[in-house]
Amino acid sequence: MRKRLFIWELAGFLWAGAAGTALHFLHEWAPFVWTAVVSAVNESIWEHMKLLVVPVFLFTVVQVCALGQRYPNLAAVRAVTAVLGTLAIPVMYYTYTGAFGIQSVWVDILIFFLADGLLFWLDFRLLRRGALGSGWQQILGLAVLWGLLFAFVWCTFRPPALPLFQDPVTGKFGL
Repeated sequence: MRKRLFIWELAGFLWAGAAGTALHFLHEWAPFVWTAVVSAVNESIWEHMKLLVVPVFLFTVVQVCALGQRYPNLAAVRAVTAVLGTLAIPVMYYTYTGAFGIQSVWVDILIFFLADGLLFWLDFRLLRRGALGSGWQQILGLAVLWGLLFAFVWCTFRPPALPLFQDPVTGKFGL
């Protein structure tokens, strides 16, 4: 059972990495409103965080259908790890850019994959332990996952005028 969970979590890591990479370019390749919902519309940190949230959300839907009976704590655990993995992106980005005064595309890519890895590593550990298994935690977990997805879609179209949402290339916010 542990090996099966590991394979699922590895698949999630690989899926989120590959899908997030593809979603980085999707709106540029196909500039439609529907692509803006799921992909990055600019180079802001917020839009790069969305590149992790969307694939993780989609993978979670599949994983709940496939493993929900075996891991009834999946929704709550994934909510916690999705939030932490997503928050790791701006924390690492602003730490390295502030500490060293540089910005590198290669470091940004590494940060994305480190956040992805952190998310699924922590996910594996919490699922294996049976953490966050009560019914109310599952309901809250589902609400957090849906809320996270909603926040990313909403702020693509109506971003606050904060540096997290500003495209460093164009200086614009959102779409």
